[in-house]
Amino acid sequence: MTKSGLVEKVSEKVKNFTKRDVEIIVDAIFDNMTYTLVKGGKIEVRGFGSFKVKEHKARKGRNPKTGEGIEIPTKKTPFFKVGKELKERVNS
Repeated sequence: MTKSGLVEKVSEKVKNFTKRDVEIIVDAIFDNMTYTLVKGGKIEVRGFGSFKVKEHKARKGRNPKTGEGIEIPTKKTPFFKVGKELKERVNS
């Protein structure tokens, strides 16, 4: 599902708002989620899952083409952990 697909589905269920209003709301939710993760926070949506940022330490790697050793810098990546209820619904 794309963001526009999400806006479409929500606007079908919520008749009081225009599609543009729903798009503004969805953008605001995603912006706030992004801001929270950038600041190092955690997001938990009960029954759905949680988002957090994991930090991967610097390490030594290898260029597979040349075999030369390289230094891989520290990096942060967003991580999603699925909730129990969502996992059960997907597997049923």
